[in-house]
Amino acid sequence: MRFLHLSDLHLGKRVCEFSMLDDQRFILEQILFLLDKTPVDGVFLAGDLYDKPVPPAEAVRLLDWFLTELAARRLPVFAISGNHDSADRIAFGSALLAGSRVYVSPVFSGAPMPVSLTDEYGPVDIYLLPFLKPAMVRHVWPEESIESYDDAIACVLRHCTLDPGHRSVLLAHQFVAGAACCESEEVSVGGVDSVSASLFDGFDYVALGHLHSPQKVSRDTVRYCGTPLKYSFSEASQHKSATFVELGPKGTVTVTTAPLTPKHDLRELRGSYMELTDRRSYEGTAVDDYLHITLTDEEDVPNALGKLRAIYPNLMKLDYDNTRTRGAVQLEEAAPVEELSPLDLFAQFYRQQNNQPMTQAQTDFVRDLIETIWEEDAP
Repeated sequence: MRFLHLSDLHLGKRVCEFSMLDDQRFILEQILFLLDKTPVDGVFLAGDLYDKPVPPAEAVRLLDWFLTELAARRLPVFAISGNHDSADRIAFGSALLAGSRVYVSPVFSGAPMPVSLTDEYGPVDIYLLPFLKPAMVRHVWPEESIESYDDAIACVLRHCTLDPGHRSVLLAHQFVAGAACCESEEVSVGGVDSVSASLFDGFDYVALGHLHSPQKVSRDTVRYCGTPLKYSFSEASQHKSATFVELGPKGTVTVTTAPLTPKHDLRELRGSYMELTDRRSYEGTAVDDYLHITLTDEEDVPNALGKLRAIYPNLMKLDYDNTRTRGAVQLEEAAPVEELSPLDLFAQFYRQQNNQPMTQAQTDFVRDLIETIWEEDAP
């Protein structure tokens, strides 16, 4: 039995105030094209379907369209809510959706009951576990000692009655200890929201959501598929993909991936203003990609953002890497203020602000300016 594992669609997301909706529809269309070429028996959506608990109407319409397209292909869909989702909104209409074989995790009220599919090797039991916090589990089992996320997930899974003769799959949206994070994710400082991978030992495959980098944790079959799109520049070097998991006889699981190509890549460029505006440096490249540009010029370029966007229309982020921006200035022992001339005071201020001394031309300009001001103020 073969499944497509997706997560963290974050529909409606904005990156540096740029809407990702068109890019998200483009990548979902590409995923549907993949499914038409490579048939599966079901689709996993492991949380963070939306980017916000109250998503914009356009994002809701996009998810509605995607689920409708999957249902038209007669594919069962298994979806859970993530930490960015409203569990109540995701669960709305779940009984009706189940009639179209779109199975959505309900608002948490106890151990999940499996949805079963069957092939020549027997049943595959699929458990839908939405994103959980310890307080949500304590509310259901107040007599249990639940102090941490690890305690909470362990408690829930103890109450799941796995059939050892069946193949079992868990969809979960949690931070598993040992996984690598990137800056676009919401992970607690110190990993206090982490859970142990060993909690999932009873499952043949664990389809994880929450972290945006595709990766396995502890074993090949406990896996984050990652986001289908790059949502931060910490992901610029990643290659996004769709994850396919095939369950053969009990204990036999094969994981493969297929590359996904975005409408606009998300890249980082670095160089001087002259280098990046030289036609030879960008001819033949995708200038409409989403970009983070780092300028290495020592002097700020007036209206650099506007000028660069004339060439790179989707420039999202601009900063400088030069002497001024590298580290803090080492303050020198200065003479008392009353002993310094106005030029010396300005030179000291400039050095502290820019991490370098004024050039001779700048010094001459400031000296002339000071003298002009004094002359104008003279009686």
